[in-house]
Amino acid sequence: MKIVVLDGHTLNPGDLSWDDLSSLGELQVYERTSPEQVMERCLGAEVIITNKSLVNRETLASLPEVRYVGVTATGYNVVDLAFCKEKGITVTNVPSYSTNSVAQAVFAHVLRFTHRIEEHADSVRGGKWSSHPDFSYCINAIDELDGKKLGILGYGEIGQAVARLGKAFGMSVLIHSRSFNEDDPAHGKALRIDDLFAQSDVLSLHCPLTPDTEKCVNAQRLKKMKHTALLVNTARGPLIDEQALADALDSGTIAGAGLDVLSSEPPSAENPLIKAKNCFITPHYAWATLAARKRLMKETISNLSSFLEGKPRNTVSEN
Repeated sequence: MKIVVLDGHTLNPGDLSWDDLSSLGELQVYERTSPEQVMERCLGAEVIITNKSLVNRETLASLPEVRYVGVTATGYNVVDLAFCKEKGITVTNVPSYSTNSVAQAVFAHVLRFTHRIEEHADSVRGGKWSSHPDFSYCINAIDELDGKKLGILGYGEIGQAVARLGKAFGMSVLIHSRSFNEDDPAHGKALRIDDLFAQSDVLSLHCPLTPDTEKCVNAQRLKKMKHTALLVNTARGPLIDEQALADALDSGTIAGAGLDVLSSEPPSAENPLIKAKNCFITPHYAWATLAARKRLMKETISNLSSFLEGKPRNTVSEN
Protein backbone atom coordinates (compact mmCIF):
# COMPACT_ATOMS: atom_id res chain seq x y z
CA MET A 1 0.00 0.00 0.00
CA LYS A 2 1.38 3.38 -1.03
CA ILE A 3 1.08 6.24 1.46
CA VAL A 4 1.85 9.79 0.33
CA VAL A 5 2.37 12.69 2.74
CA LEU A 6 1.96 15.89 0.72
CA ASP A 7 3.19 18.56 3.16
CA GLY A 8 5.04 16.80 5.92
CA HIS A 9 7.18 19.75 7.00
CA THR A 10 4.21 21.35 8.75
CA LEU A 11 3.81 18.43 11.13
CA ASN A 12 7.40 17.29 11.24
CA PRO A 13 10.10 19.85 10.46
CA GLY A 14 12.69 17.32 11.54
CA ASP A 15 12.18 16.73 15.25
CA LEU A 16 9.72 13.82 14.96
CA SER A 17 9.86 10.42 13.27
CA TRP A 18 7.84 8.99 10.39
CA ASP A 19 8.86 5.41 11.29
CA ASP A 20 5.52 4.32 12.75
CA LEU A 21 3.69 5.61 9.69
CA SER A 22 6.13 3.90 7.33
CA SER A 23 5.41 0.60 9.09
CA LEU A 24 1.89 0.74 7.66
CA GLY A 25 2.90 0.83 4.01
CA GLU A 26 5.25 2.17 1.37
CA LEU A 27 5.70 5.74 2.57
CA GLN A 28 6.67 8.77 0.50
CA VAL A 29 6.99 12.03 2.42
CA TYR A 30 7.15 15.38 0.63
CA GLU A 31 7.97 18.41 2.72
CA ARG A 32 5.84 20.68 0.54
CA THR A 33 3.68 20.12 -2.53
CA SER A 34 2.43 22.79 -4.93
CA PRO A 35 -1.11 22.49 -6.33
CA GLU A 36 0.37 21.49 -9.70
CA GLN A 37 2.29 18.61 -8.12
CA VAL A 38 -0.49 16.99 -6.09
CA MET A 39 -1.89 14.69 -8.76
CA GLU A 40 1.47 13.46 -10.02
CA ARG A 41 2.79 12.74 -6.54
CA CYS A 42 -0.34 10.83 -5.53
CA LEU A 43 -0.42 8.50 -8.54
CA GLY A 44 -0.85 4.94 -7.35
CA ALA A 45 -1.45 5.96 -3.74
CA GLU A 46 -4.17 4.37 -1.65
CA VAL A 47 -3.60 6.77 1.24
CA ILE A 48 -3.08 10.54 1.08
CA ILE A 49 -1.99 12.50 4.15
CA THR A 50 -2.38 16.28 3.90
CA ASN A 51 -2.38 19.35 6.07
CA LYS A 52 -3.04 22.31 3.79
CA SER A 53 -2.44 20.82 0.33
CA LEU A 54 -5.74 20.80 -1.55
CA VAL A 55 -7.21 17.40 -2.41
CA ASN A 56 -10.04 18.40 -4.71
CA ARG A 57 -12.53 16.63 -6.96
CA GLU A 58 -10.40 16.96 -10.08
CA THR A 59 -7.42 15.40 -8.37
CA LEU A 60 -9.36 12.56 -6.75
CA ALA A 61 -11.17 11.74 -9.99
CA SER A 62 -7.78 10.94 -11.52
CA LEU A 63 -6.67 8.79 -8.59
CA PRO A 64 -8.93 5.71 -8.54
CA GLU A 65 -6.72 3.83 -6.06
CA VAL A 66 -7.28 6.32 -3.22
CA ARG A 67 -9.23 4.81 -0.33
CA TYR A 68 -8.32 7.15 2.48
CA VAL A 69 -7.44 10.81 3.04
CA GLY A 70 -6.04 11.77 6.43
CA VAL A 71 -5.94 15.45 7.37
CA THR A 72 -3.22 16.34 9.87
CA ALA A 73 -5.34 19.14 11.34
CA THR A 74 -8.74 19.72 12.87
CA GLY A 75 -10.10 21.67 9.90
CA TYR A 76 -10.73 19.57 6.78
CA ASN A 77 -11.94 22.05 4.20
CA VAL A 78 -8.96 21.13 1.98
CA VAL A 79 -10.70 17.88 0.99
CA ASP A 80 -13.72 17.53 -1.33
CA LEU A 81 -15.95 15.63 1.08
CA ALA A 82 -18.86 15.32 -1.32
CA PHE A 83 -16.71 13.52 -3.89
CA CYS A 84 -15.18 11.30 -1.20
CA LYS A 85 -18.65 10.31 -0.07
CA GLU A 86 -19.64 9.45 -3.66
CA LYS A 87 -16.59 7.24 -4.10
CA GLY A 88 -16.52 5.70 -0.63
CA ILE A 89 -13.25 7.37 0.34
CA THR A 90 -12.79 7.68 4.10
CA VAL A 91 -11.65 11.08 5.38
CA THR A 92 -10.33 11.65 8.90
CA ASN A 93 -9.09 14.60 10.90
CA VAL A 94 -7.39 15.11 14.29
CA PRO A 95 -9.49 17.07 16.77
CA SER A 96 -8.37 18.59 20.06
CA TYR A 97 -4.64 17.93 19.74
CA SER A 98 -3.64 21.61 20.14
CA THR A 99 -6.19 22.91 22.65
CA ASN A 100 -3.79 23.60 25.51
CA SER A 101 -1.06 24.93 23.23
CA VAL A 102 -3.39 27.47 21.62
CA ALA A 103 -4.80 28.55 24.98
CA GLN A 104 -1.24 29.03 26.21
CA ALA A 105 -0.45 31.14 23.15
CA VAL A 106 -3.42 33.38 23.89
CA PHE A 107 -1.90 34.29 27.23
CA ALA A 108 1.57 34.62 25.73
CA HIS A 109 0.09 37.48 23.69
CA VAL A 110 -1.82 38.87 26.67
CA LEU A 111 1.20 38.80 28.99
CA ARG A 112 3.33 40.49 26.37
CA PHE A 113 1.14 43.55 26.93
CA THR A 114 0.74 43.35 30.70
CA HIS A 115 4.42 43.05 31.69
CA ARG A 116 6.24 44.09 28.49
CA ILE A 117 9.05 41.68 29.29
CA GLU A 118 10.79 41.98 25.92
CA GLU A 119 11.02 45.76 26.15
CA HIS A 120 12.37 45.71 29.68
CA ALA A 121 14.81 42.88 29.00
CA ASP A 122 16.12 44.77 25.97
CA SER A 123 16.63 47.87 28.12
CA VAL A 124 18.65 45.86 30.65
CA ARG A 125 20.71 44.34 27.87
CA GLY A 126 21.32 47.84 26.56
CA GLY A 127 22.75 48.98 29.89
CA LYS A 128 19.88 51.07 31.22
CA TRP A 129 19.57 49.22 34.54
CA SER A 130 23.30 49.30 35.14
CA SER A 131 23.29 53.08 34.81
CA HIS A 132 19.95 53.71 36.53
CA PRO A 133 19.83 55.58 39.88
CA ASP A 134 17.07 53.31 41.24
CA PHE A 135 16.87 49.59 41.97
CA SER A 136 13.73 49.32 39.82
CA TYR A 137 12.14 51.09 36.88
CA CYS A 138 9.37 50.70 34.30
CA ILE A 139 9.65 51.86 30.71
CA ASN A 140 5.90 51.77 30.27
CA ALA A 141 3.09 51.09 32.70
CA ILE A 142 2.65 47.42 33.51
CA ASP A 143 -0.62 45.88 34.64
CA GLU A 144 -2.13 42.79 36.26
CA LEU A 145 -4.95 40.62 35.01
CA ASP A 146 -6.69 40.03 38.34
CA GLY A 147 -10.11 41.66 38.24
CA LYS A 148 -10.05 42.24 34.48
CA LYS A 149 -12.81 40.99 32.19
CA LEU A 150 -11.91 38.27 29.70
CA GLY A 151 -14.28 38.12 26.75
CA ILE A 152 -14.45 34.89 24.77
CA LEU A 153 -16.16 34.83 21.39
CA GLY A 154 -16.89 31.16 20.73
CA TYR A 155 -16.94 28.63 23.53
CA GLY A 156 -15.68 25.33 22.16
CA GLU A 157 -12.80 23.35 23.64
CA ILE A 158 -10.20 26.07 23.11
CA GLY A 159 -12.48 28.83 24.35
CA GLN A 160 -13.13 26.84 27.50
CA ALA A 161 -9.41 26.21 28.01
CA VAL A 162 -8.77 29.96 27.69
CA ALA A 163 -11.54 30.61 30.21
CA ARG A 164 -9.89 28.28 32.74
CA LEU A 165 -6.57 30.08 32.37
CA GLY A 166 -8.28 33.44 32.69
CA LYS A 167 -9.95 32.39 35.92
CA ALA A 168 -6.59 31.21 37.26
CA PHE A 169 -5.34 34.78 36.73
CA GLY A 170 -8.36 36.12 38.63
CA MET A 171 -10.23 37.37 35.57
CA SER A 172 -14.00 37.30 35.24
CA VAL A 173 -15.18 35.49 32.11
CA LEU A 174 -17.67 36.89 29.61
CA ILE A 175 -18.91 34.67 26.78
CA HIS A 176 -20.76 34.93 23.53
CA SER A 177 -21.47 31.62 21.82
CA ARG A 178 -24.39 29.92 20.10
CA SER A 179 -23.82 26.87 22.31
CA PHE A 180 -23.38 28.60 25.66
CA ASN A 181 -26.30 28.42 28.09
CA GLU A 182 -26.55 31.65 30.05
CA ASP A 183 -28.35 29.74 32.80
CA ASP A 184 -25.03 27.96 33.57
CA PRO A 185 -23.04 30.61 35.46
CA ALA A 186 -20.24 28.18 36.42
CA HIS A 187 -18.44 28.99 33.17
CA GLY A 188 -19.01 32.73 32.89
CA LYS A 189 -21.54 35.37 32.00
CA ALA A 190 -23.29 35.09 28.64
CA LEU A 191 -23.63 38.33 26.68
CA ARG A 192 -24.85 39.56 23.35
CA ILE A 193 -21.96 40.01 20.94
CA ASP A 194 -21.99 43.81 21.01
CA ASP A 195 -22.01 43.79 24.82
CA LEU A 196 -19.05 41.38 24.77
CA PHE A 197 -17.05 43.88 22.71
CA ALA A 198 -18.04 46.76 24.96
CA GLN A 199 -17.28 45.14 28.30
CA SER A 200 -14.14 43.07 27.65
CA ASP A 201 -10.68 44.16 28.78
CA VAL A 202 -9.27 41.27 26.77
CA LEU A 203 -11.31 39.83 23.90
CA SER A 204 -10.16 36.47 22.56
CA LEU A 205 -11.63 34.99 19.37
CA HIS A 206 -12.44 31.27 19.22
CA CYS A 207 -15.46 30.98 16.94
CA PRO A 208 -15.46 29.09 13.63
CA LEU A 209 -15.31 30.99 10.36
CA THR A 210 -18.78 31.06 8.79
CA PRO A 211 -20.65 33.57 6.63
CA ASP A 212 -22.10 34.96 9.87
CA THR A 213 -18.75 35.37 11.62
CA GLU A 214 -16.63 36.60 8.70
CA LYS A 215 -15.43 40.13 9.58
CA CYS A 216 -17.47 40.06 12.78
CA VAL A 217 -14.68 42.23 14.17
CA ASN A 218 -15.47 45.37 12.21
CA ALA A 219 -15.18 49.12 12.59
CA GLN A 220 -18.53 49.46 14.36
CA ARG A 221 -17.72 46.85 17.01
CA LEU A 222 -14.15 48.05 17.50
CA LYS A 223 -15.55 51.49 18.34
CA LYS A 224 -17.58 49.89 21.13
CA MET A 225 -14.43 48.52 22.82
CA LYS A 226 -12.57 50.15 25.67
CA HIS A 227 -9.58 52.20 24.55
CA THR A 228 -7.52 50.09 26.97
CA ALA A 229 -8.76 46.78 25.52
CA LEU A 230 -6.68 44.08 23.88
CA LEU A 231 -7.89 41.88 21.02
CA VAL A 232 -6.40 38.39 20.55
CA ASN A 233 -7.06 36.14 17.55
CA THR A 234 -5.78 32.57 17.41
CA ALA A 235 -8.81 31.30 15.47
CA ARG A 236 -9.19 32.39 11.83
CA GLY A 237 -7.87 35.54 10.15
CA PRO A 238 -11.02 36.44 8.20
CA LEU A 239 -12.94 36.94 11.45
CA ILE A 240 -11.36 40.40 11.41
CA ASP A 241 -11.78 43.30 9.02
CA GLU A 242 -8.04 43.91 8.88
CA GLN A 243 -8.13 47.48 7.62
CA ALA A 244 -10.66 48.39 10.30
CA LEU A 245 -8.47 46.87 13.00
CA ALA A 246 -5.36 48.62 11.68
CA ASP A 247 -7.23 51.93 11.75
CA ALA A 248 -8.47 51.26 15.30
CA LEU A 249 -4.94 50.49 16.50
CA ASP A 250 -3.34 53.46 14.79
CA SER A 251 -5.97 55.84 16.17
CA GLY A 252 -5.85 54.44 19.70
CA THR A 253 -9.43 53.19 19.59
CA ILE A 254 -8.12 50.04 21.28
CA ALA A 255 -4.78 49.51 23.01
CA GLY A 256 -3.39 46.54 21.13
CA ALA A 257 -3.81 43.31 19.25
CA GLY A 258 -2.10 39.94 19.43
CA LEU A 259 -2.70 37.90 16.27
CA ASP A 260 -1.57 34.42 15.29
CA VAL A 261 -3.67 34.30 12.11
CA LEU A 262 -4.34 36.60 9.17
CA SER A 263 -6.81 36.55 6.29
CA SER A 264 -4.15 35.37 3.84
CA GLU A 265 -1.21 33.21 4.88
CA PRO A 266 1.58 33.90 4.23
CA PRO A 267 0.39 37.52 4.26
CA SER A 268 1.02 40.13 1.64
CA ALA A 269 3.68 42.63 2.62
CA GLU A 270 0.94 45.22 2.13
CA ASN A 271 -1.31 43.80 4.85
CA PRO A 272 -2.17 46.88 6.94
CA LEU A 273 -1.76 45.04 10.23
CA ILE A 274 1.93 44.28 9.73
CA LYS A 275 2.87 47.89 10.44
CA ALA A 276 -0.09 48.84 12.61
CA LYS A 277 0.59 50.40 16.01
CA ASN A 278 0.74 47.98 18.95
CA CYS A 279 -0.03 44.99 16.74
CA PHE A 280 2.01 41.87 17.45
CA ILE A 281 1.68 39.09 14.90
CA THR A 282 2.98 35.54 15.19
CA PRO A 283 3.13 33.21 12.14
CA HIS A 284 0.16 30.90 12.81
CA TYR A 285 2.23 28.83 15.20
CA ALA A 286 0.04 28.68 18.32
CA TRP A 287 -0.85 25.06 17.53
CA ALA A 288 2.71 23.95 16.80
CA THR A 289 4.33 23.17 20.16
CA LEU A 290 6.36 19.97 20.19
CA ALA A 291 3.85 18.38 22.56
CA ALA A 292 0.94 19.21 20.25
CA ARG A 293 2.75 17.94 17.16
CA LYS A 294 3.62 14.69 18.93
CA ARG A 295 -0.09 14.21 19.66
CA LEU A 296 -0.91 15.10 16.08
CA MET A 297 1.54 12.53 14.72
CA LYS A 298 0.28 9.85 17.10
CA GLU A 299 -3.36 10.49 16.22
CA THR A 300 -2.62 10.60 12.48
CA ILE A 301 -1.05 7.15 12.72
CA SER A 302 -3.84 5.82 14.95
CA ASN A 303 -6.47 7.08 12.50
CA LEU A 304 -4.87 5.22 9.61
CA SER A 305 -4.23 2.07 11.67
CA SER A 306 -7.86 1.97 12.77
CA PHE A 307 -9.02 2.41 9.19
CA LEU A 308 -6.85 -0.47 8.03
CA GLU A 309 -8.32 -2.62 10.80
CA GLY A 310 -11.83 -1.82 9.56
CA LYS A 311 -12.62 0.38 12.55
CA PRO A 312 -12.27 3.96 11.26
CA ARG A 313 -12.12 6.74 13.85
CA ASN A 314 -12.25 10.55 13.71
CA THR A 315 -14.07 10.35 10.38
CA VAL A 316 -15.58 13.50 8.95
CA SER A 317 -18.41 13.93 6.51
CA GLU A 318 -20.00 16.59 4.36
CA ASN A 319 -21.97 19.13 6.41
